[in-house]
Amino acid sequence: MTAIEAGRTVAVVGTGTMGQGIAQVALVAGHPVRLYDALPGRAAEAAEAIGRRLDRLVEKGRMAPAERAAARARLTPATELPQLADAALVVEAIVEELGAKQELFATLEDVVGEDCLLATNTSSLSVTAVAGALRRPGRFVGLHFFNPAPLLPLVEVVSGFTTDSSAAITAYETAAAWGKTPVRSADTPGFIVNRIARPFYAEALRVYEERAADPATVDAVLRGSCGFRMGPFELMDLIGQDVNEAVTRSVWEGFFRDPKFTPSLAQRRLVEAGLLGRKTGRGWYDYADGAPGQQPHTAEPCPAPAAATVHTHLAGPAAVLQELIEEAGIKVSRDRAPEEHKGCIRLPGGARLALTDGHPATGDPSGPTIRFDLALDYRAATRIALAPGAEASEQDVREAVGLFQALGKEVSVIDDVPGMIAARTVAMIVDFAADAEARGVASREDIDTAMRLGVNYPGGPSEWAARVGRHWLCDLLETLRHQYADGRYGPSRALRRSLKLNGRML
Repeated sequence: MTAIEAGRTVAVVGTGTMGQGIAQVALVAGHPVRLYDALPGRAAEAAEAIGRRLDRLVEKGRMAPAERAAARARLTPATELPQLADAALVVEAIVEELGAKQELFATLEDVVGEDCLLATNTSSLSVTAVAGALRRPGRFVGLHFFNPAPLLPLVEVVSGFTTDSSAAITAYETAAAWGKTPVRSADTPGFIVNRIARPFYAEALRVYEERAADPATVDAVLRGSCGFRMGPFELMDLIGQDVNEAVTRSVWEGFFRDPKFTPSLAQRRLVEAGLLGRKTGRGWYDYADGAPGQQPHTAEPCPAPAAATVHTHLAGPAAVLQELIEEAGIKVSRDRAPEEHKGCIRLPGGARLALTDGHPATGDPSGPTIRFDLALDYRAATRIALAPGAEASEQDVREAVGLFQALGKEVSVIDDVPGMIAARTVAMIVDFAADAEARGVASREDIDTAMRLGVNYPGGPSEWAARVGRHWLCDLLETLRHQYADGRYGPSRALRRSLKLNGRML
C-alpha cells in the first residue's frame, strides 16, 4: 500500500488544538476533511477557527487566495459519526483516557469501510491497548503529531503489537505525502521522543532537588554548554507542569516504576499548587506583568591566570581546551604526572581543574579540586559550570573562573554535585537512546531525527555519543551508579555493548 490519495476523505475526531492542527495539515495536503466532536457545535467552531488560520496564511503570502477558497470548501463539520462513513483515514485526538478511545473506535469500526485506516494521536497511552477493543486491530496505528501540528514536521508512526505492516506503511507514506517527516516507532511507553527526553527534565529536577543550582542557572548552563534552544525548566513551563508531569508519570508506570523514570516530588508540589507554567502565569518562573526575571548565577569577572599546567592530556571531550587556553594567551606547560593526576589542569595556586567524571570534587585524593562540566563543543560553548570541592580556596575558584572567562565563556559556580548538569543530562539521554535502539523501538537514524525535530535538540543522541565518546559516557554513568546506588544510574547493556575499544567491559 502507498499513501492515501489526496482526493479521499480524512476525518478527525476531537477538535481541540491538536485535532484542529491535524485537520489543517490534511486539508492543505488536498484532502476533503470532516471534523467531528461529541460536544454539539464544537466541530463547526473548529472549522471556523481553521478557516481563520487559512486566512492568515493568505495574508502572510504562504497560500494563494484560490487555494484557501478550495481548502475551505473541502472542510465540513460533522454532527454525527455516521457522516464519517466514507473516510479513508480517521485520526482521533480526544481526551487521553483509554476507555473513551476504545469506545470511540469500537463505534467507528461499525461506521467506516473495511479499507479505512484508523489512527490515534495519543502521546501517552498504549496503541496496542487502544486497539484491543477492535475486531480488526491490524488496521489500527498511532500517528503522533507534535504541537503545533501545522508547523512541527515530526510524526511518530507507531505500530501496536497487532498492527499490520501494510497499515503502518500506509500511515508512514501518508504522513510523508503531507509534507511531514515520519519516523517509525514500536509501541513502547513514550514512543521515541517522550521516552528518550525524560532525562532532560529529570536530571534538571534532581540537580534542583539536591540544591546544587537554581532553575535559571540550570537552564543557562544547558543552553550555553550544549546548545539547547530552551532549558528544561523553561520548557516545562511552556508545556505545562501538569502535562509534563503526567507524561513522566505515564512512562514511569508503563515501565513498571523503573527507577530510571521516577517522577520528581518538586514538580508534583508545583502541580498541586496549581503553578502550571505560562498558562497560569507562574511555574518555575513568574510570568506576571512586571515580574523580575530570574537570572542565572554568573560569576563576577576574575583575572585570568598567567599560566597553567596540563598534566599528560585532558579527557576526551575536553581535549580542545589546551588549544583554547593557549589561544587565549595563557602560558601552558605540560607535565607527565602520576595516574591520579592525569587529564587535569593545574592552576597556579595548586588546585586541580578536571572535567567531571561523576565523582564529587570534595574529598578528591589528589588535593583541592574543581570540576568543570561537559560542553558538547568547548569552542562554541558560551557558558561553563564549575563545581569546587570543599578543599578548594576562594582564590582557587577565582583562578578557575578567570581561566574560562579568558576563553570567552560565562561561568556559573554550582554546588559540588556528582555529574554536574550537562554531563549527567547528555549521558542519560544517550543511554536511553541506545537502550531504545537495542530494544527495537526505532532505528538509530529515526531516533536522532525524532529528537532533533520533536524537541529541537541541537543534535541526535548518537551524534553526541560519537563526539563525546561512549567510553567516557559509560564511565560517568558507572560512577553515578556507585554515587547514588538507587537504581537510576548505570550504563544500559546496550551502551556497554557499543564499546569496541579493546573489547573493554565495565
